[in-house]
Amino acid sequence: MSLSSNGQFGGGSVGDRPAVVAGAFYPASKDQLRSDVESYFQEAGKVLERSPLAVIVPHAGYVFSGQVAAAAYKQIDREARFKHVFLIGSSHTMFFNGASVYTHGDFITPLGRVKVDNLANDLVQQDDVFTDDKKPHEREHSLEVQLPFLQYWLNNEFSIVPIIIGGESQSTSAKVAEALAPYLTEDNLFVISSDFSHYPTYSNAHLVDDDMAHAIASNSARQFMHVKMKRENSGMDDLATAMCGWTSGLALLKITETRSDVEYKTIIYQNSGDSPYGDKDRVVGYWAIAAVKRQSNPDGFILTDADKKQLLGIARSQISAHLKDESSIFVDENSLSPGLLAPAGAFVTLRSNGALRGCIGNFSTSTPLYKVVMSMAVASATEDTRFDRVTIDEMDNIDIEISVLTPMRRIYAAEEFIPGKHGIYIRKGNRSGTFLPQVGVETGWSREELLGHCARDKAFIGWDGWMDSDVELYVYEAIVFSEI
Repeated sequence: MSLSSNGQFGGGSVGDRPAVVAGAFYPASKDQLRSDVESYFQEAGKVLERSPLAVIVPHAGYVFSGQVAAAAYKQIDREARFKHVFLIGSSHTMFFNGASVYTHGDFITPLGRVKVDNLANDLVQQDDVFTDDKKPHEREHSLEVQLPFLQYWLNNEFSIVPIIIGGESQSTSAKVAEALAPYLTEDNLFVISSDFSHYPTYSNAHLVDDDMAHAIASNSARQFMHVKMKRENSGMDDLATAMCGWTSGLALLKITETRSDVEYKTIIYQNSGDSPYGDKDRVVGYWAIAAVKRQSNPDGFILTDADKKQLLGIARSQISAHLKDESSIFVDENSLSPGLLAPAGAFVTLRSNGALRGCIGNFSTSTPLYKVVMSMAVASATEDTRFDRVTIDEMDNIDIEISVLTPMRRIYAAEEFIPGKHGIYIRKGNRSGTFLPQVGVETGWSREELLGHCARDKAFIGWDGWMDSDVELYVYEAIVFSEI
């Protein structure tokens, strides 16, 4: 059975992939399907400021997971013109090695025809991890159920690259990720089709699914697999899997974990027990999660005036406690805002009567900001080899400045470095050096002077060392605030 391009049941082209779960997972009637999907979108909220690079969406029957799926898709810019939409799922119907890309025709739903992208065939030709075996797609529901949401929501034409990952091999996921990594851009969209926990009780599903969502938000494939295995081996009654499409989720994480400019945002969670058609003794979990590009400027990292004041107070108290040989100060994390708990790098600069007295920082993006500041405050007072250790008697004359850093971004041309706006980080082998953004303002140096001084005086690779072919250049921005 197939559908014509106007959505009516009828003849399709040879090789087209028909709607095999229409009437089961979602309505077979075009009008009813459009009405149902529209109602899900009307109930969904818009919570992201920027259109995502990728979404993780459920693939169950619409009466169970349709609301969660619509919430994910509603975060996408409806007017976007995507070059490619990658639709990635894990096989439910057969075991096979590698990943199957459908290249034999288009996909058909009650809402019409969805064109398969020419890139699908290119991938098969270019990478051995992909085959064009159509059998894994013939009865697979996980990709098909996503199409009506895309057809309803996107106002411009789009084409899909339909990929089903076979087996349970982390190696396969890694190979898929390697092949697709260049395509994770704002010109394309990745749709990862996956439900979460299968068959625990309602309350246990919340526990497992929250853990898995946090693991994904860590943007670490290793942490994701650790949490998955820990939960599945915990002995929880009736837990069949923590995430049924884990190979697809792992492939996405293998791409994003290498990208400092990508982070995950959770949108909405439900499970089948929240549906009037489900029960709470044996449920399936559903998350809508988005991978988004971090803001490339400090405005993407929110610190209120109160946050800044609190962070400066923490820095001063920690330095004083250390200089008095006391233990580290206690900081009640319940009193801290999300900004202070978020992972971020920071430099702490000390000045005495206006003169530099110490400056040390850390580019960490895995440690909470307040802890980075505590550590760097003490290091600036006691470990900057350009100066003697600060004494407790000096503290009344010390002014503290904190620079909270945005993630570093590699550049490939010096012209991308904007003095006064960007900090510069130069690395050659095991040698590296950096200037904070404010150095450009304070010195008035040109771009070339800043690069030369940083290469010679910080990285110790010579004035022209920054031009060497094996040197890596990175830029970052900073939120700078001080006690004065």
